[in-house]
Amino acid sequence: MNVLDTFGLTGRRALVTGGNRGLGRAFALALAEAGADVAIAARDGERNAAVVAEIEARGRRGLAVEADITAPDDVRRLVADVAGELGGIDVLVNNAGVAIHRPALEIPPEEWQQVIDLNLTALWNCSTAVAPGMIDAGGGVIVNVGSMSAQIVNRPQWQASYNASKAAVHHLTRSLAAEWAPYGIRVNAIAPGYVKTDMSPVDQPQFRQNWILDAPLQRYATPEEIAPSVVYLASPASSFMTGSVLLIDGGYSVF
Repeated sequence: MNVLDTFGLTGRRALVTGGNRGLGRAFALALAEAGADVAIAARDGERNAAVVAEIEARGRRGLAVEADITAPDDVRRLVADVAGELGGIDVLVNNAGVAIHRPALEIPPEEWQQVIDLNLTALWNCSTAVAPGMIDAGGGVIVNVGSMSAQIVNRPQWQASYNASKAAVHHLTRSLAAEWAPYGIRVNAIAPGYVKTDMSPVDQPQFRQNWILDAPLQRYATPEEIAPSVVYLASPASSFMTGSVLLIDGGYSVF
């Protein structure tokens, strides 16, 4: 097999949560370009339809399912719908998340819970719902979207809830990787730095010094620069890799 062939995903079926914009959209399209049929889970029907059209324009099957991934029953429906339509789920990308900038003493309980529910509990819901099918099929791949914020404290904004949730994602990644390795399920995570998306105001002047100039590469990333790493972790190219967190931060955390 040619080395580039090991990055191929032909015949695989992938599910990407939060897959209708930003990083999730880039991941879904990259997986399709690598050969996978791709389902996305998100709650905006118009955006969903646009991404499905982009997936299908790449010659792959596309599917969108509206779901609340913080609700276990809805996740079970989501997984059943996707597996039924695509014939199974070989790759799960837990991408959906939210970040709220607020000092810790100003965070109301419901806002803390919102961040934990979407960034951590939803990831747990999706992973534990998909894993039984992967076990029955002899294996699969889960890629979690963590953050460099799991190991640093960002500035100038305070975001303790987000940082805590992503630190938990990293360790949950390791825990599930250890537990599910005997079943042929590999579980890894990526830890992006600052990426320009609708949710991340990386190009605003007030953040330039701390977000951009403090990084060795002195720039932010685009979603398309992060997406190939998801393809790598989803593909046979990373077949001896599990329980790892792949840091992609432009060198930000070296200082």
